[in-house]
Amino acid sequence: MLTTLSIKNYAIIESLIIDFDKRLNIITGETGAGKSILLGAMGLIMGKRADTKSLLNEENKCIVEASFSLRKKKLKPFFKKHDLDYDEELIIRREIAPSGKSRAFVNDTPVKLKLLQELSANLIDLHQQFDNLDIHNDKFQLELIDALAGNEGTLSKYRGIYKAFKSNKIILNDLIERSQNASKESDFIRFQLAELTEASLTSNEQSSLEEEQKKLQSAEDIKSGINTATLLLHENDDSILSQLKTIRNNLEPFQTMSEALKRVFEQVKNAIFELDDAASTCTGIRDDIEYSPERINEIQNRLDLIYKLQKKHHVDSVAELINLEQNFSAQLKGFGDISETITAKQLEIEKQQAQLEKIAAQLSKERKIQGPKFSKKVEKLLSELGMPNAKLTVDIKDLEAINAAGNDKIEFLFKANKGGKFQAIRDVASGGEIARLNLSTKSIVAGAMDLPTLIFDEIDTGISGDVALKMGGIIKNLANKHQVISITHSPQVASHADAHIFVFKKDEKGQTNTHVKVLSEKERIKELATMLSKKPPSDSAIENAKELLNG
Repeated sequence: MLTTLSIKNYAIIESLIIDFDKRLNIITGETGAGKSILLGAMGLIMGKRADTKSLLNEENKCIVEASFSLRKKKLKPFFKKHDLDYDEELIIRREIAPSGKSRAFVNDTPVKLKLLQELSANLIDLHQQFDNLDIHNDKFQLELIDALAGNEGTLSKYRGIYKAFKSNKIILNDLIERSQNASKESDFIRFQLAELTEASLTSNEQSSLEEEQKKLQSAEDIKSGINTATLLLHENDDSILSQLKTIRNNLEPFQTMSEALKRVFEQVKNAIFELDDAASTCTGIRDDIEYSPERINEIQNRLDLIYKLQKKHHVDSVAELINLEQNFSAQLKGFGDISETITAKQLEIEKQQAQLEKIAAQLSKERKIQGPKFSKKVEKLLSELGMPNAKLTVDIKDLEAINAAGNDKIEFLFKANKGGKFQAIRDVASGGEIARLNLSTKSIVAGAMDLPTLIFDEIDTGISGDVALKMGGIIKNLANKHQVISITHSPQVASHADAHIFVFKKDEKGQTNTHVKVLSEKERIKELATMLSKKPPSDSAIENAKELLNG
């Protein structure tokens, strides 16, 4: 609900604030007083592009601000989706700088015009005679019939299943595509797996082979070095051990003569023991070393295979190759499971489709019951609005395939005169006819459908007298369920106001400014009387105005 509109420095408005009633707000005023300017300001709130020509004072910026109550609106998901702070009291602000730069704000957060347009579509529904109104829209027509048919719960259930149904179809298509590529892909994986399996890799194999290869390639050098060491240690006549034993024998008789000699004797004896052990070890190593070109070649071939597999699969270790082998094996097993998964998914989709078709048939039945009832109500209201020969039919056709709303295509077909041919509303109805048709349909659906604030701009043009009075009654009835703002030149329509807002111009300081005023009961009588006759109004016009208000 629109609660307040504030305008500064816009067109011929220096500054004004309008507080709106939650029901029927009627706006009247002389031609040129600024009623259309108010709509222009509302257009900025709805995300229309700004123009610096709109500035009253070109040195100051223009600010248009609208406050809304969101208590009955389900807009929290919208605010969450766009990362906006939610509050039940919403403020939308537009600013136009003298430089031409325009900015938009939602609760003081800067937003783009596209987002503002999307948000305001949930808050304001502006009807002007030659607008391309939503009554033309097939989707709105379907929503309208569903609202009257009470299909909300059934539709909610249907859409939940339909969402899962669409998701499953995407999954199935992906599975089928994978299945079609599986044969070729599995052959390739099977080849790679066979190659790795045949290699019979073990986790520590590479490091062991590289160590053995290094030892074998150095075998001759190692053997030569050990031979020399063995000769020097104990095999030569003057070997180190032979000389040490001679030293030991020479020192042995004197070891008891002093602690120092005893210590030297023990050190020599220990050295003999250690070197004798080292000589034995060298002899053992020399006897074990065997230079084998065949083994070297065998190791090199094995390492070449490992290096080749590592390079091919872009890994650095045998452990990674073994892990890859296990993954290939799991993938091949997965290929075997795909056909079973496809079958299960197809059965699930078939079950969901059967459910959807059953619910769609139920929806269609309710729509086809509601269509003729709705047509009769619309025709009755149109007759009251001076269109006694107007006819509306709700054409419902079955679609070949179900969609997000069932399997119906709904189109409102209209003819304004006898002998005319039913056609789509967009192709046959005039501006005035569309305005009355829109008013009639929204009046009928008002209690069943959540509608935004409805703004009617002179939709009563071309009607007067009893027809205008009935139009006012229809608007009043609509406003009992939804906030309505109606700009009118008709006193009969204006007489139904819950709040009568008068727009007028005043010359101030060499400048013409637009002002607004919410009229009192006495002021309303005078304004209605002026609309009925002239300014100042005649006594009879005043009496007529009183009758309208009391009626």
